[in-house]
Amino acid sequence: MITVTHDFKLKPNQSQIETIETYLEACRRVYNYALRERKDWVNSRKSPINCCSIHSEYIISPETPRPTYNSQCKSLTEAKKIYPGLNFPHSQVLQQTLRQLEAAFVNMWERSFGFPRFKKCMRSFVYPSVKNEWVGDNWVNLPKIGKVKIRRSRPTPEGFLLKQIRVVKRASGYFVLLVYQLAIDVPNVPIHGHPLGVDIGLDFYLATSDGELIKRPRFFNRLSGQLKLLQRRLKNKKKGSNNWLKLQSKIAKLHQKIHSSRKDWHYKLAHRLCDTAGMIFVEDINFKAWAKGLFGKHTLDAGFGQFFEILSYVCWKRDVFFLKVNKDYTSQICPNCNTHIGKKSLNERIHSCSCGYTTNRDTAASQVIRNRGLIAVGQPVIQNACGEVLSGFDSNIRLSEDSLKQESNRFIGWSVKRINLVL
Repeated sequence: MITVTHDFKLKPNQSQIETIETYLEACRRVYNYALRERKDWVNSRKSPINCCSIHSEYIISPETPRPTYNSQCKSLTEAKKIYPGLNFPHSQVLQQTLRQLEAAFVNMWERSFGFPRFKKCMRSFVYPSVKNEWVGDNWVNLPKIGKVKIRRSRPTPEGFLLKQIRVVKRASGYFVLLVYQLAIDVPNVPIHGHPLGVDIGLDFYLATSDGELIKRPRFFNRLSGQLKLLQRRLKNKKKGSNNWLKLQSKIAKLHQKIHSSRKDWHYKLAHRLCDTAGMIFVEDINFKAWAKGLFGKHTLDAGFGQFFEILSYVCWKRDVFFLKVNKDYTSQICPNCNTHIGKKSLNERIHSCSCGYTTNRDTAASQVIRNRGLIAVGQPVIQNACGEVLSGFDSNIRLSEDSLKQESNRFIGWSVKRINLVL
């Protein structure tokens, strides 16, 4: 199953904006009411059987079952008879809000997430059952909202079916996320091409095993002066006033600009790496631990976790093999002779080994990552860091001409088939 999401900006008129805001407010009220119901049920089971609280106590009948998605959907149907405002939004939109709350509790139980919180504002709502006819060249037809103009930058993928429409409110306006799916299995990317090891850091954003060093762009630091000025002005405004709301909007747009510029740079860098390699190996790092260190602010600004996710997706789309390898001691091993040379201090930026190999510290670490990746996939490391053939490898060994032709035809045919499926 292939899933593709297209993100377009909406251009609604004033009446459509009011309708969207009404939808978001209704979803927020339903979410908070359902969460309050579940929270009351949980709190009623926490009190001791021999005493009760002096201030207040949750008293719910012991026979009352735990609120679930199905039971709260039935309660929503009854609530529409009492509160006519709930009849205005699309019925499936409110049901998806309850499903979102159910997913939050499942993540709490199974993935150790925190207890779900009440929402001050809802940022999006979903139409789960849609048709391809709801989307045109420059418009999208949203039930009970009407045809809304969109700024479309790419065509509908051929053969894909529209499965879901999500309307999102952001600082710069309203956006629509069109989710397309194709019921076909794409084979995994085979091991092929030039191997490339990637080492990340704060001195340079990343270093490759080919010797390329890429500087770290400072997305947040570049605009932190403007952000600091706006937040200082916001402090002197009355909360809830028009000037306070205007400044809040400017601050939100500035944060979105930082996020968008970072994400755009990550995509461009990922495509640049895929242009030069057939296999990419990176370190398997716990970025949550990194963010709690001394350079946590700079680590979060770099967005290494987002970059690795984008890189893995771009590699899958561009037919490049992607793998994470062990991160331990990559800066303490010489990639030329594979000996452990000891720990380096942070101010020591040059790798120098007794075997005579000298290079940048980050470049040496990326070459160690490349060697580990080749060993992990069962490929021989036939060259050392200096580009010379390793001892014990016979460079005169060659495949027969027929074998080369068969292997080449097999790979070319597979690549063409896979590219057609993805595109």
